[in-house]
Parts: sequence; structure tokens; C-alpha cells
Amino acid sequence: MAKDDVQVREDNKKTLNRGTWASKTEFLLSCAGYAIGLGNVWRFPYLCYRNGGGAFLVPYLLMLFTCGIPLFFMESSLGQFAGTGCITVFRISPIFKGAGFAVVIVNVICTMYYNVVIAYPIMFLIMSLRSKLPWEDCDNPWNTPNCIKINDAQFRNTSKITGILKKVKTPAEEFFNLHILQISSGVHEMGGIVWPLFTANAVSWIIVFLCICNGVKSVGKVVYFTATFPFIILFILLVRGVTLPGAMDGILFYIMPKWSELTNLRVWADAAIQIFFSLGPGWGGIVNMASYNKFKNDNRYDSVWIPILNCGTSIFAGFVVFSVLGFMSYSTGLPIQEVATGGPSLAFETYPEALTMLPIPQFWSILFFSMLYFLGMDSCFVQIEAIISSITDAYPKCQKHKLLVTMTSLFILFLGSIMFVTNGGMYLLQVFDWYAASISVISICLAEVIIVGWIYGCDNFVRDLEFMLGKKIHPWWPFAWKYVTPIILSFIFATTIIFNTRITYRGVPYPEWAVYIGWCSCMASMLCIPGYAIYHFITAKGTFKERFEAGISPTPEWGPRGKLDFDEWKKFISRSQDNPSQLADINVNVYKVTNL
Repeated sequence: MAKDDVQVREDNKKTLNRGTWASKTEFLLSCAGYAIGLGNVWRFPYLCYRNGGGAFLVPYLLMLFTCGIPLFFMESSLGQFAGTGCITVFRISPIFKGAGFAVVIVNVICTMYYNVVIAYPIMFLIMSLRSKLPWEDCDNPWNTPNCIKINDAQFRNTSKITGILKKVKTPAEEFFNLHILQISSGVHEMGGIVWPLFTANAVSWIIVFLCICNGVKSVGKVVYFTATFPFIILFILLVRGVTLPGAMDGILFYIMPKWSELTNLRVWADAAIQIFFSLGPGWGGIVNMASYNKFKNDNRYDSVWIPILNCGTSIFAGFVVFSVLGFMSYSTGLPIQEVATGGPSLAFETYPEALTMLPIPQFWSILFFSMLYFLGMDSCFVQIEAIISSITDAYPKCQKHKLLVTMTSLFILFLGSIMFVTNGGMYLLQVFDWYAASISVISICLAEVIIVGWIYGCDNFVRDLEFMLGKKIHPWWPFAWKYVTPIILSFIFATTIIFNTRITYRGVPYPEWAVYIGWCSCMASMLCIPGYAIYHFITAKGTFKERFEAGISPTPEWGPRGKLDFDEWKKFISRSQDNPSQLADINVNVYKVTNL
């Protein structure tokens, strides 16, 4: 046997304590919690109504089956086969290892501000315990003369005058901006730390640490609650929503198809982008979660039903949102398009305002903001675990001190998040959210499909999967990885740039220096891919051709993590090369090994 193969198996012995999910259910719930996040509630419903209602489902579902599901299956297969995280999985083609570093950088940037976003619901939850919701009226110290309760006679009279209406602020809007955020006049005025928000942010980080301190052992138990509870709340909110007056008008506004919108390129772009960012490929979460699966786990059906569940939840959440918005329209006399918003404004301004019109608004507020928190927390778990696993996989000695690595990583991320809990923190948050991940994550996915489809090769990848699963792979998958998905990703990349308008927040454009900061956050991760490729090529030995071939060829460490699996895989490759016509004729009993 080759000397480096023996060394690989010895290394694998040392890393077998990396851990696995206690059951397949834990993996499925973690994936569901990761894929189903805040965007399903506050982004998809708005996109759907804006882009043709029910007609939007045509490009949305098409993008799901041609891009979303193939990417999910590919990443989960990479992670499960190699049994390793986001950096070391690129042993499959080491010249692309920079994509692994890009994944880590993207997650570091995004988890810093994302944890602040899920701190907002904590603030709302605390305030929901009061006898009267502080965003019910305009009698609070933070309210301005522009504050008007939208379901009273004064607002109905004001709403008839468009010029005045633009200056009107709802109690919920002022509560979020002037009390929770204590927002400044712009990104140029960062101000000081907002201490109540700082405290909520710190509490959120502590909760995250307690949930992930034992890696997949603790995360696997927590997700039984955090991944299922939001569905229960969504169902309760839907039942309450559809019983409200005006609810059906809101739902019809949401689903009524406008078929002419299908000729609009922007509609197709929005569908592709939403599928892409909703499922979360390219962030390392799917690869990392699958790396904790047992080697023989059949992930084919997992990779189909989880994306379908994600899309179904988005559609379902639209009914929850628009039933209440229809009621809000009925109560205020405003057209639904006037009250329908997307993003944080929907979650922290519009929907809370609508909840104040319900009987016992405190109860409904507690349910709604609990749901938001758990939706965000599940995604945060997976992103942070992807960072930590990348470190411990790249530096195996850290595995023995994973608790210390976790604690240190979270403390550093907490320190980085402090800039987002200042008076100007929301402006900075919007900059990073707008620029940091968009193009970078698409580039990472493009690198992955190029590796699998063209460099490592679909034939080799399918061979590996058939060995791992003991079953044949449908021809659609390699066809999608090689042709369909790269084309869709290129379309998403192009449209993201084409439709990338200049960032604004609340209608106010950002100064040039803030835009430069945004692009720097994007380039910090994106340039890792070509940067590491150049570094690898320069530091490699041999002729130009030898260095190039070494860069695109798998390293000796590439393969199944478990020693027995690795040995059987090597034998399988040898037999496949001796008899290529029987590549897919796998005798599962022969190749079945102990699940490690």
C-alpha cells in the first residue's frame, strides 16, 4: 500500500472522535432549522406579492428543482462522504481551498450582525410581558409629534392627504427605531452603545454558547424544540389570522396570479436569488452538518424533502403574514399595498402594529417574537458551528480543546458585534447585509459545481456516492451538477450585479465611504478564492504542468474519514478501474462497514 494512504488512515484514527449525530432525526431537524429562517417570514411573502402573486411560484419552483435541490444534495454529499468541514473538504481540489476560507470569512462577518438581529425579538419579548404593549400608542417618552395610531380617526383623516401621510410614524415604527435602536441620523453618526440592546445581544450570545458548547451533541438535542416550535406558532398565527375580518382580502392579494409578470426578468432573478439564499448553500452549513452523518446514511431523500419543506414554509408563512395584513388594511382603511412591507420593517414595525389591534395583544406578540427568535437562532447555530468545525478540522489538535475554541470564537464574534448595537449600528448592519455575502456566496457555489462537475468530475463523484450509499445515482444529478446548476448560478451571479442598486436605508442613500466598506467586506471573502489559488500555484514544486495538476487533483487525504470506509473505498476504486462497466454494480453486503 502507498505510504501516504497508510498515513491517511493513521490520521483518520486520530479524528474519529469528531462525533456524529445521535440520530438521523437530529440531522434533519438541524437542516430544517438552518434552511428555514427569518427570510421565509419577512422576505418571501413580500417578494411573492411584488412579483406577480401566485405566478411567482412558477419561476420559484423551477429554480428550486434546477438549482436549489441539486446544490443541497451536492453539498450534503460532499460533507457526508469526506466527513469534514468547510475548509478541509476542498482536499478534493486543493487549488480551490480558498473557497473554504471564504466560507469562514462570510460566516464570521454575517454571524456578528445576525446575532444582533435575533437580539431584537428578545427586546420585544421582554416588552410584551407588560400589561400594555409600549408600541400600542404614542404616549411614550420616545414618541414624536409625528406619531399617530393608525386605527384611530386622526389617522384616517391624515391618510387622505398623501403629503402628510409620508411624515406620519406609527407607534410600532417609533418604538423600534427610537427606543429599541435609538437610531442616529445616519451612518456618519455612529454614536455610543445602546446598552439595553447590548445586553440583549450579550444574552443571545450566551444562549447560543450554551446550545452549541458540546457541538452536535448539544445542538442535536436543542433543535428538537427550536426547529419544531416555530411551525407550531406559525400554525396558531394562521388559525387566528384567517378568522379576522379582511383576512381573505389579504390572502387573495398575496396569491392572485399576475401572469404578465413572468415576462419580467426581475421576477425570475428574484425567484432564483430567493431560492439560493433561502436554502443556504455556499455558507458551509450544509457541508458541515452532513459531515456529522454516519457514512452510509442515505441522504438522497433528505436533500429533496428539506428544500421542499423550506419552500412550503415560505408559502405557508405568506398566508400567515397576509391574513394579518388584510385585517390591518380592513382596520385602518389603507390599501393592502400600503401596509405590505418586507424585511425587518415587516417583522419589527408592520406586524407588531397589526398585533396591537388583536384582543390580548401581549399573547400574540409573545408567540410571534418567540417564533422569530427561534427561526434566527437555528440558523445562527449552524453558521457558528461551521466556523468552529473548520478550525478544529484544519487544526486537529484543537479538537481536544473544542470547548475552549468555541468559547474563544464566540467571545471574538461578540466583540465584533458591538459595533452593530450603537446608535448607528443599524446603518452599518444594512451595509454588511447588502454587500458581505451576496456575490461571495454565489462564487463559492460556482467553485463547488466547477470542482464536482468538471475538475474532479461527475463520473468520479457519482462513483463515490454509489460506494457510500450502496445505490445507483439517478442520471439527473450529474447532468444538473455539470450543466444546469452552473448555468442557473451564472444567471444569479449576473442578475445580482445587474439589479444591485445603490444601498439605501429608509430612503436615505449611503455616502461613498460606506459603500466602499461594503465592497471591502465582499472582497475580503471573495478574493480568497483566486488569492489562495495563486498562492498554491506559487508555493507548489515542479513544472508548470505538474503544479497545475497537483492543484486540481485530490490530495492523499481526500476520501472517507473512517479508516474502514477509506480502505474499502480504495478497493472499490481499484476494482472499478479494472472493470469500469460494473462501476455501479455495488454489492452492499461486501462493502458494508461499521458506521463510525
